[in-house]
Amino acid sequence: MALITLIAVILTTPVIGRHFYEVFDGGPQPAWDRWLSPLEQRLLHWVGDKGKNSDSAMEYLMPLIISNAFFATAALLVMIYQPAWLNSQSFAGLSWGLALHTTISFVTSCDQQHLIPEASLGNLAQLGAIQFLMFVSAATGLATGYAFIRGLTGKPIGNFYHDLIRSLTRVLIPGSLLLGITLLLCGVPMTLAPPLEITTLEGGKQLLSRGPIALFEAIKQLGINGGGFVRGNSSHPYENPNLLSNLISTWAMMALPAATIDAFGRSAGNRRQSNLLLFLVFCLLSTAAVLAMWAEQGGNPLLSTWLDGVNLEGKELRFGAQLSGFWSMVSTGTMTGSLNGTLDSSMPITILLALFNLFLQVLLGGLGTGVAYLLLFLVLAVFVTGLMVGRTPEFLGRKVEKSEVIWASVVLLIHPVIVLLPTGFALMSEPVRNTVSMSTSHGISQVVYEFASAAAANGSGLEGLSDNTLWWNLTTSICMICGRYLPIMAMLVIADGFRRKPAVEPSPGSLRTDTGLFTGVTAVVVLILGALTFFPVMALGPIAEALSLAS
Repeated sequence: MALITLIAVILTTPVIGRHFYEVFDGGPQPAWDRWLSPLEQRLLHWVGDKGKNSDSAMEYLMPLIISNAFFATAALLVMIYQPAWLNSQSFAGLSWGLALHTTISFVTSCDQQHLIPEASLGNLAQLGAIQFLMFVSAATGLATGYAFIRGLTGKPIGNFYHDLIRSLTRVLIPGSLLLGITLLLCGVPMTLAPPLEITTLEGGKQLLSRGPIALFEAIKQLGINGGGFVRGNSSHPYENPNLLSNLISTWAMMALPAATIDAFGRSAGNRRQSNLLLFLVFCLLSTAAVLAMWAEQGGNPLLSTWLDGVNLEGKELRFGAQLSGFWSMVSTGTMTGSLNGTLDSSMPITILLALFNLFLQVLLGGLGTGVAYLLLFLVLAVFVTGLMVGRTPEFLGRKVEKSEVIWASVVLLIHPVIVLLPTGFALMSEPVRNTVSMSTSHGISQVVYEFASAAAANGSGLEGLSDNTLWWNLTTSICMICGRYLPIMAMLVIADGFRRKPAVEPSPGSLRTDTGLFTGVTAVVVLILGALTFFPVMALGPIAEALSLAS
């Protein structure tokens, strides 16, 4: 099943990648233009934008910040006040700390949830706040990623509102409708009816929450969001009822990030470069998936006397240990964050690999931001390799100089700072330590995972924390804001600087980046930077736990 999913992604990547290239590089789309261009022009006119290309990184960034702040404010008010309309269970508004955390979580595409959604939010909040933010946050990431691609290839970085609207009208909305209908046929419910009251076998009464889950699930997976309509997320039969829905959902998590890498090659006029990058990320992702599946299938050695070896704790028997391990790697590799099992019950190796995915953010990565992080590693690899072999550090016909290396380093340093510092503060504070379910190395994993997930806009968690407290809500909110907008700002500065550089003709001294050898060097750079930066905290957490089980 895992192999079939990967093959499906590989087959659909060129098709979706070509569509991305036409959407964002202005290629002709007669069938789409006829119906959508007038609507897009009206929307641009409504927001007061003429569609002119931005002259600087700040000119692109400001409407991004303003629009995201506006979207977040509207959603925050809905969650705090929760009107009676489409609120059949009369849920009260959320506390300001929880509402703030939930709003920031979804506007940054993190979707970390410190609440039980089906017991806290009515359909209006789920649709008008949560699902709306899923669409616009995914569109923001996709727009930013392509602005970065344009800058690296020497083109104007574009217009944010234009990119945002086209991301919605030509990618996310039609894609989510198609995926939602497919999931509906798989058995995922789609209704605005109130909860269903049933009589249990013991004669008691139970409410079964239901709602417009099929469309919610579609943008959740396709938009690399991950937040669940219900607390059980994709382990719940409402969101993921069978093996077919599991395969489709796993494909959806990988489809758009992979297509963005393919679209980069088309924009750069070098498909060989993008194909090698796709080969790199699929090799890394496949390796992580195989190791996680092996670890879950091998099970806990301390229980081998009584069990057959498979780790089924926290697993849905519909999917089993191996598919749960595969899902965990895809979900953390793509920054989706949805789960079809309990990650906290996974083997230490699986948790280690999930953390490593969150630290790197390049195993396909987030929608738009994943390809940007991957290209940043490529820029650093060009600079380092050029210094080592005495070649001119050039990328896509433009010189890689001091400013690009500094800004790329800043982007890669933001993540460890906003993960490791709050982790240290949390472990030093006794009141915060009391919210952690275990005082062993697994407890360290729980804390560092919470902040790594927030900073990487992933949203999954080990769920061993009592995380609905003011401390966790505020600290993770700060991590989500810094982890989302500071890298975007630096990426836009790099893209704007790159596109202003004069093109350089290739020479015998130029370093080619579209070779298998250089792709291997890039892989080494990615792994070394990730391992060296976070190795100490991984040694205290999942590595120590794995060694304790082995001994």
